[in-house]
Amino acid sequence: MKNVIAVANQKGGVGKTTTTVNLGVALTLMGKKVCLIDFDPQANLSSYLGYDDKAGTPNINEMMAMMAQCGRIDDKGKSCIIHNEKNNIDYVPSDINLSSAEFYLSQALARESVLKRVLSADYFGGYDYILIDCLPSLGVLNMNALTAANGVIIPVQPQKFAMDGLRWLTDIISQVKSTVNPSLGIMGILPTMVDNTTVMSRETEAALREIYGDTVFENRISRSVDAAYSSQTGKSLCLETNAKHTKLGEEYKALAEEVVKRCIL
Repeated sequence: MKNVIAVANQKGGVGKTTTTVNLGVALTLMGKKVCLIDFDPQANLSSYLGYDDKAGTPNINEMMAMMAQCGRIDDKGKSCIIHNEKNNIDYVPSDINLSSAEFYLSQALARESVLKRVLSADYFGGYDYILIDCLPSLGVLNMNALTAANGVIIPVQPQKFAMDGLRWLTDIISQVKSTVNPSLGIMGILPTMVDNTTVMSRETEAALREIYGDTVFENRISRSVDAAYSSQTGKSLCLETNAKHTKLGEEYKALAEEVVKRCIL
């Protein structure tokens, strides 16, 4: 069975998109077949990978609307999967129209499972990993992501108030697991934008590890301007050969190895 992993946190600015793209590319470098799903109306992942929304390519909103309204998606659904040559990875783009999803989902049968049904199409079956870049909220879209996933990666920036939001999200994941998706679990909590030069960052990360134990990934992602550099160039940090920009790429490669181990376990 393919691993469907939601990268989620209701707090914005914690590195969800950067993590989704770079973890995905790191997994492809390990020989895994990966598809990324941009499930955020802000479409940052699509922008990162150079999506041209004027090209007429079907996107995740159209697939969701078709499934919600018709109960199926036709053969053109396969064309929503775009291959990004620069990073050698497949992805399904998004655009601002996904923000209207609540309107058509409100009348859909089993509205929280629409994305799960979309991803059950044959052309998604060949992937080893499907990574869902979630929007910063806990509305109906993220409920769809949690219902479709069998694992959740929670990027957390070690700073003030991070713990409160994390407790809320883990409670929601537990509720989804007990009601609509018994296969759902937290794959790991990922410290991101870690700054070892600040006391708050060090203390918050230490508190995370003390409270959540092995649920926190052994690997962490450092704070660096290289993340912004990567999104501007549209090239994954994992593919960077310039010695000035390789540290974060190596961290994401190490994270990918840990994700594979956790999936096997």
